[in-house]
Amino acid sequence: MPVITISRQPGSLGDEFAHALAVRLGWELITRERIVSEFLSGFAGTHELQMLSESAKFYLHPGKDGKTFLEHLKQSLFEYTAGRPAVLMGFGSQVIFAGRPDALHIRVIAPESVRIGRIRQQYRVSEAEAKGILSTSDRKHKRFVSALFGADLTSETLYSLTVNTGDLSVGDCVEAVLALLRSREDSSRAEPDATPDVIRPEVHLNPAEPPVFKNSAEQEFARILDMYRIEWKYEPKTFPIEWDAEGNVTLAFSPDFYLTRFDTYIELTTMNQKYVTRKNKKAKKLRELYPGINIKIVYKKDYATLLERFRPPEADA
Repeated sequence: MPVITISRQPGSLGDEFAHALAVRLGWELITRERIVSEFLSGFAGTHELQMLSESAKFYLHPGKDGKTFLEHLKQSLFEYTAGRPAVLMGFGSQVIFAGRPDALHIRVIAPESVRIGRIRQQYRVSEAEAKGILSTSDRKHKRFVSALFGADLTSETLYSLTVNTGDLSVGDCVEAVLALLRSREDSSRAEPDATPDVIRPEVHLNPAEPPVFKNSAEQEFARILDMYRIEWKYEPKTFPIEWDAEGNVTLAFSPDFYLTRFDTYIELTTMNQKYVTRKNKKAKKLRELYPGINIKIVYKKDYATLLERFRPPEADA
């Protein structure tokens, strides 16, 4: 079942957001307190539960069966969420469920000045005291995830979406996540076999008005595809294949056609040998850099044979 993990900065209204999202979805909210008291109670005694509530590293200690408390926790969470959707708040859940295709990982942040103001109001403290509270909380959150998972809590790559409550209300943030969920569901229905590490073009029916082709060969090829009712897109993707030392793209490849039914890109090569060699090199680099992409070069001889075979007969004089 789908899960949403929420990591939040202190003073970012992350708790309020998590509760509002769980209520809106009708999903169960799993907090750190529940994780310790419910999901570990079967593996840890009173003393061990107390240690787990105080020390992150204690999760790495083995229990009576030799498994660490962290291993027990992961197994319990996986089994529990297999049968029901849930919103998980904190506890490095974004790392525990990393790589799971039905998981969304949300990071809730706010500008430091906004967070300080909220902490001052919440605890009725001075600005200096609020800064100290935030500094301590941020450090402890980061240390906890680092100690258990060896991950950087602030790394952007851990999250599907980051929401800023300095600009957005809690309600706005909830709507943003709901929109992302709907988009994922639509994409899943449209392309059930798509994988996140393979570039896929958007698939549409052939355009009612053909695009402006670069040459007559492309136009003829499109006509043949239409004749056989083969869906196609014209130059739908550009693949970077070379970069300079600074990371700027210096060479890219835009195959002429994409055949949606066959999940294959087609590059027409009807020019002289110099251009054929150049295109072959580009295609080779594309295959090396994007192994999930299928590309076929149609050479001049093959193309001429294809045209001759499918060219409509001329009308009698």
